[in-house]
Amino acid sequence: MNLIIEQGNTYTKVAVYGKESFVTSFVYKKFDIIVVADLMKEFSFTNGILSTVINKDETLINFLEDYLDFFLVLDETTPLPIQVRYDTPGTLGKDRVAAAVGAHFLQPGKDLLVIDAGTAITYEVIEAPGIYIGGNISPGMTTRFKALNHFTEKLPLVVEKEEISFIGHSTETAIQAGVVNGIIYEMEGYINDLRLKYPDLLVFLTGGHSFYFERRLKNSIFADINLVMTGLNRILEYNVEN
Repeated sequence: MNLIIEQGNTYTKVAVYGKESFVTSFVYKKFDIIVVADLMKEFSFTNGILSTVINKDETLINFLEDYLDFFLVLDETTPLPIQVRYDTPGTLGKDRVAAAVGAHFLQPGKDLLVIDAGTAITYEVIEAPGIYIGGNISPGMTTRFKALNHFTEKLPLVVEKEEISFIGHSTETAIQAGVVNGIIYEMEGYINDLRLKYPDLLVFLTGGHSFYFERRLKNSIFADINLVMTGLNRILEYNVEN
């Protein structure tokens, strides 16, 4: 089994994969050797990968290297099953790379757009041969709500609701409609414009707000909350194979 670890600033996501198939996942506020040891009592791991945006825990890394047959820490030098054409690969987010790899693994030979709707909204373009040509970053939904509250004196902090009107009829609903509908227009705009160049473009939507926007988009998309984990697993398998 494969142990997939994505370590963020606040939470650590862990996924368990069998032979190219997802088994289960967990989210931890605190992640250390004790947590890993408990996981290893439950699952028979042979390989593992760590993707982290925080300082590396060398003690944890040494523990994983000693326990697993093959262990990989993802960085800009890691061999990938896709080509990355990005001017600053050292600054390219590991989650962005993994999402691109995951989408290409699930839909090989297709032109792809990956939208990750989280704290930031990222747009990644992968051409059919498996060439990542780049992407864009914009503020996520919660980030936009917080920015309107933080950078103004009178606008309240609101959150998304299930029902969003096209035009707001109060300050609260005006903010909700402006932010949510603005993001929808943004996403649809990217999809429609990219389809002028890539007529058969397939679109993946992932991230914490993926399902919120999935049912609001007019375009056909694949919503996959585990896309980054699938990509990390594919990167791991690729390096084990090679």
